[in-house]
Amino acid sequence: MFWLSFSGGKRSMSTTETEAHEGAPAAPVKVIEKRSGWRALDLRGLFAYRDLFYFLVARDVKVLYKQTVLGFAWAIIRPVFSMIVFSVVFGRLAKVPSDGIPYPLFSYAALVPWTYFQTSISSSTNSLVTNSSVITKVYFPRIIIPLGPVAAGLVDFAIALSIVAVMMAWYGVVPTAGLVFLPLMVLIMVLTAAGIGLWLSVLAIQYRDVRFAIQFVAQLLMYAAPVVWPASLIPHKYRLLYGLYPMAGVIEGFRSVLLGRMPMPWDLIGMGSLSAVTLFVLGSLYFRRMERTFADVA
Repeated sequence: MFWLSFSGGKRSMSTTETEAHEGAPAAPVKVIEKRSGWRALDLRGLFAYRDLFYFLVARDVKVLYKQTVLGFAWAIIRPVFSMIVFSVVFGRLAKVPSDGIPYPLFSYAALVPWTYFQTSISSSTNSLVTNSSVITKVYFPRIIIPLGPVAAGLVDFAIALSIVAVMMAWYGVVPTAGLVFLPLMVLIMVLTAAGIGLWLSVLAIQYRDVRFAIQFVAQLLMYAAPVVWPASLIPHKYRLLYGLYPMAGVIEGFRSVLLGRMPMPWDLIGMGSLSAVTLFVLGSLYFRRMERTFADVA
């Protein structure tokens, strides 16, 4: 039996009612706390939510070309049309050297990793903003949101990469044993895109100008990379410094492993690997440190 009494407009509660309320199970509350050191990465939490990560990647792949006529053909059309423009402007008109490789093949081998990189960082940068409604309602490791577009972009990358084999057959270029280093180039490329994407996604959810500036910055980064020109133009004394730009080693490495250009540019690849790992680790730590604020600013 419950009884209520009112004294001075205030409601009193019997002992029985108080115990009933105290015994009721409380709703679970997830508190995102700041962690220091390697614990901030929370690898165990990422593994626990791996199914959600797979779902987000599959969703990004499906949504990308949903209700399009050409579908996945766009993965080929974009780098191919860029290759045609670059071949005319830089190959024929500007006479940019291509280290003895036919310029269309020279530029396309660079455009495949570059197109992946540009698309991934652009999608990753906007990922937290576009998923803000999910961030504010349910808990899961937020880091899987910007990593999703990076993984989904590998589908387009694989499709575009297949055209390189067709072009190599057309120009009579035979692959060499250096092809075994292709997975290493892909790994560096993915780490670079993921690291930069993590940094920019955090900045974009706090400062919305970032998502507009990324298109302009991406163009500058492309011309800084050896996409339309060979890295052999860089003076030898500056090569290690230039190698700190990870995409320089990735692009020159792709040309080496795919087109049989030897020796491998290990100086650029080595410096680029260090930069890529550093970008990814520091980007992950920064992301987890700022994760607590996402729901407030989303």
